[in-house]
Amino acid sequence: MATDSTTAPDSTTTPAPALDAPADRAGHGAGWREGARSGVYWAVAHGLPRLVIHGAARRGDLQGRLMLAPASGDQVWELLAEARDHGPLLRSRLSYLTADYAAVKEILSSPDFRAGRPTRDGSVLGRLLDRTAPPVQNPVEPPSLLATEPPDHTRYRRLVTRVFTVRAVERLRVRTEAIAAELLDGLDPSAPVDLIDSYCAQLPLTVITEILGVPPAQRNQVLELGTRAAPSLDFALGWRQFRAVTSGLRDFGRWLDDHIEQLRRHPGEDLLSQLIEARDENGALDDRELKATAGLVLAAGFETTVNLLGNAIALLDRHPDQRARLRADGALWPNAVDEALRLDPPVLMTGRVSTRPTSVAGLDLPEGAPVVTLLAGANRDPRVFADPDRFDVARENARDHVSFSGGRHYCLGASLARMEGEVGLRALAERFPDLHLLPGAGRRPTRVLRGYETLPARLR
Repeated sequence: MATDSTTAPDSTTTPAPALDAPADRAGHGAGWREGARSGVYWAVAHGLPRLVIHGAARRGDLQGRLMLAPASGDQVWELLAEARDHGPLLRSRLSYLTADYAAVKEILSSPDFRAGRPTRDGSVLGRLLDRTAPPVQNPVEPPSLLATEPPDHTRYRRLVTRVFTVRAVERLRVRTEAIAAELLDGLDPSAPVDLIDSYCAQLPLTVITEILGVPPAQRNQVLELGTRAAPSLDFALGWRQFRAVTSGLRDFGRWLDDHIEQLRRHPGEDLLSQLIEARDENGALDDRELKATAGLVLAAGFETTVNLLGNAIALLDRHPDQRARLRADGALWPNAVDEALRLDPPVLMTGRVSTRPTSVAGLDLPEGAPVVTLLAGANRDPRVFADPDRFDVARENARDHVSFSGGRHYCLGASLARMEGEVGLRALAERFPDLHLLPGAGRRPTRVLRGYETLPARLR
């Protein structure tokens, strides 16, 4: 499941958008004005930060280099280790940065930090962003759970949490096992297969859409919309990617409006029907709150679990000795999931902003200081995890990773993700023990979410 995140641009340089020529403006009318507003918003929210990031990277700034690191390869791990070598808290040209396990835990649990990106503070640029923001709901902006704090965050989370309790998740295990078996039945063992498309995406997608009452015929539409919107968690998008993400968020929002209206007319036993009807001392969720909460749970319910499954399959393929240990001792599967989450997490980093002057690891921070906590770096802190770059399915403290964030923003779907990871990986390994990956695996281009876009394999 997704955590609250702040991060980086895509690695390509994209030119700023060109406005229509004056002769075209009258003909385009409202469309031209919308395009112009989008262009202004992109320039302030993404274009200017892109220039700053690229400039910082050229001057050797560690965070700038990390933000521009390719999604594939090992460079990201080298940069995370470099960040940790600088001490518990590094001040870059862009923000504060930490890959230190103790500092990350402290920041994530501290009341002196809030989730989300720096606020629009009433400055000229802040007012400009408010006036030109696209009319779509973004998962990194309120009222999303990723960007709210108590009391609103407490209220939203309380209404959703009951479906993700350990007891509720265990009741879903039998159904998840049946879904995994059905998906594996549909694979042709004699032909190469893309495991992301045919299995890793379909398993969590089917589970979360059933939880939220989505008709089976609409599942692949939800997958496509979620994939288009996923880069919205990234920071400093290129113009073309910004337009594509905005379009994806708009289409996802329209689909969600229709789905919520259908459930209002014909409620079921699913979580979303329950959220629509839920009341507390403050009344029901309003339409904006309901849409933000339901949309985040739906997208987060499969996006990061796809990454968990794909990353774990790749790790097991590269470490046949660990596959052999799991064959010999099936009780290790839950721990193997946590070890995969530790070593190659679905979410690389998350952001916080200090709400008052405070200190971290003995270092003073002013109010309003942005801090990027490098979850993937903290997961490899050698002071916590012995031989941290080694994949060990029997590691005693594998569960101590911070891949689910921490504090009040700890991932509410952690139990579900762990269960789906265990069921999905075990079922695949038992059905196809001789599975091996083929050349051609490709990482997705996002910078917050880390996972595979394609994972070709031979089942036998």
